[in-house]
Amino acid sequence: MTKNTNQALDIHGKPYSRVTLIIIILFATFAGMLNQTSLGTALPTLMKDFNITMATAQQATTWFLLVNGIMVPVSAFLMTKFRTKWLYQSAYALLFAGMLISAFTPANKDYWIMFIIGRGMQAMAVGITMPLMQLVLVNVFPPEKRGAVMGLGGLVIGMAPAIGPTLSGWILEKNHVILGLTLSNSWRSIFVFPLIVLGLALILGFFFLKDVVPNKSTKLDWPSLALSTLGFGVFLWGFTNVASYGWGDFLNVILPIMIGVIVIGLFIWRQLVLKDPFLNVRVFVNKQFTLTTLSVSLAMMAMMGVEMMLPLYMQNVHGLTPLQSGIALLPGALMMGIVSPVAGIAYDKVGAKRLARVGFMILAIGTLPFMFLGIDTPVHYITLLYSLRMFGIAMVMMPLTASAMSALPVEQAANGTAANNTARQVASAVVVALLTSVTQNIISNQTPSHAFEVANPIKYAAKMAGASLDGFHVSFALGLAFAVIGFIVANFLAGMHKSQVIPMNDLKEVK
Repeated sequence: MTKNTNQALDIHGKPYSRVTLIIIILFATFAGMLNQTSLGTALPTLMKDFNITMATAQQATTWFLLVNGIMVPVSAFLMTKFRTKWLYQSAYALLFAGMLISAFTPANKDYWIMFIIGRGMQAMAVGITMPLMQLVLVNVFPPEKRGAVMGLGGLVIGMAPAIGPTLSGWILEKNHVILGLTLSNSWRSIFVFPLIVLGLALILGFFFLKDVVPNKSTKLDWPSLALSTLGFGVFLWGFTNVASYGWGDFLNVILPIMIGVIVIGLFIWRQLVLKDPFLNVRVFVNKQFTLTTLSVSLAMMAMMGVEMMLPLYMQNVHGLTPLQSGIALLPGALMMGIVSPVAGIAYDKVGAKRLARVGFMILAIGTLPFMFLGIDTPVHYITLLYSLRMFGIAMVMMPLTASAMSALPVEQAANGTAANNTARQVASAVVVALLTSVTQNIISNQTPSHAFEVANPIKYAAKMAGASLDGFHVSFALGLAFAVIGFIVANFLAGMHKSQVIPMNDLKEVK
């Protein structure tokens, strides 16, 4: 496209409105990103309506994250192969259909797979629209204006997950009327607002979305896609089975995890021998990139694990409403949105290593008290601790991501972004599955018999509360472990602006 800042032309040389195109993309991406966390405060409601366990309900998040992670490298191929307008329209249609399927799934555990399929479709669409938005912003604005507009993109990506739990809690609290539609206090209503936004985006997209990313002929390596999907899918399935079968079950837990590891190994081997790999794992030869990506993944695991467990703890143990638990988490999410840009500025002055060490230390300090939460712990105390944790995570995420990209040659930036994002999404999916499965397994093992419930209801309730607390305490302890390991890894990072860049010729020789 032209570099003329006064007149924007698409790749066909036709004029279009930058502002209108960006507004559509930002609002539609915001609606899609809400899906990542909006079900967090609704999980107890889903458990009740579908008559499913905690671990099963968390599949709505784990499979979303995993499919989203698998789509990151696929999106790089799609953005190059297909025209921007129709790729966006196809993704919006897929997202719209996925939300419709989930929203109208019958509330019966026999139909839970239908709900998960809808979530998978949503994840596929978000896996396309999120990286495509970043690429479009770079292509439609000249260098001197990219900073501000990329900031808007970052705000959308950061604020949507932050608002998600509170928005769903507000919807679940009571009936609401929006645009003449009555939203009942049901988990189904959570999908109404995104559906309205996406419906408008689909209609307006026919007129205002344009082809702004240059295309070229390229091929998708289907064996790589199959290996990554099968490997990570079976691996995650093994972890989700822990809740039902326990760690000692070979057929349902150990075997799937082992098969997953083997298939993932085959996937990595194939990427090393391909001339144009599906996911360029050669970037991990760079020590600094590998350490920063590992650190970011540990921060994501510490964040997602506790973030997804806290609403369950506050609703199941404290008896809070979905809205109350959502509001309790909002200050922490907003804290991350405020601190992240500040951490980015600090990175330029002190480097990632110092910020990572301090950030992981704050994260560990903020997580430790969660291991001792009780039935009577004040909610404002939980909110304060959660905000402290998010402050630490914000100090880690932005600087380490920037450090990972600066550790690679410019021509490897796209490969590094795909590898870094894939690692983060897969790590998030695994930790959510692991923590919910472990928590559910502990609660199931300590649940008193039904006969005891009939004989002494009061003591039964007390024992159930104790079992739930034990399960949550273990999950919070694992979150603390990730923070401690992250602090250890951070000590091995290079100092300020020391990027251990490996020459491109050396990278190409790694087979």
